[in-house]
Amino acid sequence: MTLLRNLQGRFHETRLPMKKHILDRYERMADGRVVIDVSASKVAELYENFDKTAPYHKKDLDEDLAYYLTECAREIGRVDFVIRFTLDTMPSEELRERVQTSLHKFFMYQRELEIASMKKMVRKSLVFFMLGVTLLFFSLWFAGTLLHGMESAFIRSVLVEGLTIAAWVSLWESLATVLVEWRPYQQLIHLNLRIAFAPVLFLSGSVHR
Repeated sequence: MTLLRNLQGRFHETRLPMKKHILDRYERMADGRVVIDVSASKVAELYENFDKTAPYHKKDLDEDLAYYLTECAREIGRVDFVIRFTLDTMPSEELRERVQTSLHKFFMYQRELEIASMKKMVRKSLVFFMLGVTLLFFSLWFAGTLLHGMESAFIRSVLVEGLTIAAWVSLWESLATVLVEWRPYQQLIHLNLRIAFAPVLFLSGSVHR
């Protein structure tokens, strides 16, 4: 597929080692905004084919295209950018508006998915935290109350130390989950928001012939 070949070739460049002047590989607008270029023969190539009857504003973007846009936006960083689609023929104004709407809705939906995943991560972290606190409470309770009547010091030590270790492991898991996963989720949420609201331009491929 033409779109897939174009994206694979362009994406190969985005995977090169990060360099100081990495943005020099992108074309810029007169106002300095970076241009993320996408070439396709027709609008239909921008979308998945599993639902051919759905209107474009309700269809999912092509998976390779969505990945390409995300990685380009990630590479560009905080610099403002526009997304420019170069097609064989210029689509009608109505079709251009539908493409812009579908692009916006798709990445806003991706943002909502990331927010949902982040909330799930937070709930998981809270569960580990509460479990850790509970286990720590029981380890202190056993050590100070229930186990004084036990004849075996070994059994008492194993129970208390086992509960204490389990408590700290659970607390550490809670902390590590937030520290490790929070920032990536925040970055993806912001990234999807930037793509969703990025200006979209259209260009006819015939102007380059």
